[in-house]
Amino acid sequence: MDRIEAMSMLIKVADTGSFSAAARSLNVPVTTLSRKISDLEAALGAKLLMRSTRRINLTDAGGSYLAAARRIIEQVEEAEREAAGEFTVPKGRLTITAPIQFGQLHVLPVVTDFLARFPQIDVSLLLQDRNLQLVEDHIDMAVRIGRLPDSSMIATAVGSVRMVVCASPRLIETFGMPRTPQDLGRFPSVTIETPLSQPGWQFRDPRDRSPLSISPTPRLSVTTVEAALRAATSDAGVIRQFHYQVADAVKAGDLRIILEDYETDPVPVHLIHASRGQMPLKMRSFLDFAVPRLRAVFPIGG
Repeated sequence: MDRIEAMSMLIKVADTGSFSAAARSLNVPVTTLSRKISDLEAALGAKLLMRSTRRINLTDAGGSYLAAARRIIEQVEEAEREAAGEFTVPKGRLTITAPIQFGQLHVLPVVTDFLARFPQIDVSLLLQDRNLQLVEDHIDMAVRIGRLPDSSMIATAVGSVRMVVCASPRLIETFGMPRTPQDLGRFPSVTIETPLSQPGWQFRDPRDRSPLSISPTPRLSVTTVEAALRAATSDAGVIRQFHYQVADAVKAGDLRIILEDYETDPVPVHLIHASRGQMPLKMRSFLDFAVPRLRAVFPIGG
């Protein structure tokens, strides 16, 4: 029995929550996956998983073994990278994830310049508007926009972005220029529903910086930034987005930023990666290359 392969399969089953999902991810038959896990349990003399029709649950022994398996797999992968020269020469595949529009506008140009500088490094750039798990999804680095939760991840600040409220000139002409966030109650609004959406629109009173929150009732709810921008420029309603997302429309005169005095503090942007003993040179090279370029575009605190 290939113990490392069986450990990897156990990790995938635990992360996906089912044999069928794990089998699809690993591109192996469910019967093969189930047999490998059963062989592992037999070799250990312990039950690792409780199987049911709805969900796979770890036993106490399974939880302990899974934690150890993750450490072992990570050590094996690090040994392989070291043997392949990743700790002596910048080489190998670097996997990075970022939000879709931020990645297209600001990460992709950095990556293409980086590839030209480092011919032995390849990059997989995963653009998704949800936070992928670095360890579980085998991702080297991630761009995170927003306050970071406490974790063991290593974070490097690369800047900050404003959250702004915008309306089309025609909408302002129709409903008047709002003076306070409460004035938005007379405006139609467009909201975006994503896995990272937060309820309510947050503001700060310019007099004492106390927090203010309103909960607009959207005339239109969409699932992408592009759709929201198109709707807003077509006078469908007010939107609240990151400044970089609306910058082109504002520059073109299709949208105007309103309620600037009530904006919250700029939102931090970080590059994060998992804590590890020795960082492969491909990751160190990307950090050294990307951070000053992103900071030039998004000054910290600006």
